[in-house]
Amino acid sequence: MLYEAVRDHLATLLAEASEMGRGLPRYVERDFAKYLECGVLAHGFARVQCENCKDELLVAFSCKGRGVCPSCNAKRAHVTAVHLVENVLPHVPYRQWTLSFAHRVRWVLLKEVGLLSDVLTVFLRAVFALHRRRARRQSLRGGQTGAVSFIQFFGSALQVTPHFHALVPDGVFVPGEGGVHFEPLSPPTQAEVERLLRWVRHRVLRLLEKRGALPAQGPEDARQAYQAHGLQQRLRWAEVEVRPPPRKQPRCSMQEGFSLHANTHLHANDRQGLERLCRYGARGALALERLSRAEDGRIRYRMKRPQPDGTTHLLFTGLELLRRVASLVPPPRTNLTRFHGIFAPGAKLRPFLVPQAWPRAEEVEEAGPQEVSAPPLAPARQEPRKERAPRVDWAGLLRRTFALEVFCCPRCGGRRRVLAYLTGRQAVRAILEHLALPWQPPRLFPARGPPQSAWWG
Repeated sequence: MLYEAVRDHLATLLAEASEMGRGLPRYVERDFAKYLECGVLAHGFARVQCENCKDELLVAFSCKGRGVCPSCNAKRAHVTAVHLVENVLPHVPYRQWTLSFAHRVRWVLLKEVGLLSDVLTVFLRAVFALHRRRARRQSLRGGQTGAVSFIQFFGSALQVTPHFHALVPDGVFVPGEGGVHFEPLSPPTQAEVERLLRWVRHRVLRLLEKRGALPAQGPEDARQAYQAHGLQQRLRWAEVEVRPPPRKQPRCSMQEGFSLHANTHLHANDRQGLERLCRYGARGALALERLSRAEDGRIRYRMKRPQPDGTTHLLFTGLELLRRVASLVPPPRTNLTRFHGIFAPGAKLRPFLVPQAWPRAEEVEEAGPQEVSAPPLAPARQEPRKERAPRVDWAGLLRRTFALEVFCCPRCGGRRRVLAYLTGRQAVRAILEHLALPWQPPRLFPARGPPQSAWWG
């Protein structure tokens, strides 16, 4: 349904945006165009053949976008999670700290993405300072900590809302003569979470006022206009009082539009839960399994939880869905996964913490769980690599994301191998015509006239 909506209404969206002034940024247009080529055999494919029964499979290439395409977003989330769990995060307990902002601050962070890094630094400095104070209460001196943070520009209801998810070890790393050892800390209290949010709110507002970002100006292009419309929709839900407020959760605080959640905790041995949490932080805005077709022909999107007015699904026309998706495309050259403290690339303690010797899942299955133990916190010595190897090969990525075994034949159980990667038009056309498959890519529908542009008036 998303592919059909982009094919049918992309030209209309671009024409509408050009009428509004500066139009959509080029990276948004490029992401939509790449999505239309994702998974289409006419743009090239890998030819895979079984060694026993000679059964063949054509695997289309992906667009590798990170804004529009739900499939590529899901694969990117798996790659990020595997890299963090296997190569970055040591075997210690973790706590997730989630910070969201008031509506006026959200608009400023959307317009000036460069402020996101400074605001994230303010937030993590407060969390690190809290860890050091709690460590000193336990007579631990010189303890250090770090964080892996995820920046998200969206919510589960496709609303525009920049916020942070930070994975922080629930303790401190103390360097000593024998290396580095981890010391766990007691969970933060409700009073500490509220005090931390109060301090972060004060410093963030002070930073934005010092930069002259408050009050914020209006939208400058079509993408910012779509974002402003998404924020107004969220404000409408915030004003509805249909059901009673939810029961207050522990280690959660809300103050004047700012909210901080610190109640998600993972045990040191829960590596699968840690990978799921990393995938959640690195996920994309859209989930294909939540899309369905309504009786009136509109596109229905199921939300994660009901809104204050009882709404469980969002209804869009094809053009309205594209407007919302265009507002959620992240800007280019913006790292959505950040490393801080002892996990930063230049940190002195990082070589002592990275689990270099931890075996992969395939090795665990062959050796057995009784023969695998957690690696010690010792410095790792690595030889410089001549070539950068992929974090997860494409066949393994398809297996993790879609449960698709590319190199295992379903007919005879034999092993498949890649015969060729085809990108030339003549070769691709010849093979697709021989197999009676469409060899021409789908064409865009022409732009439609008004009244599509009446929504922002």
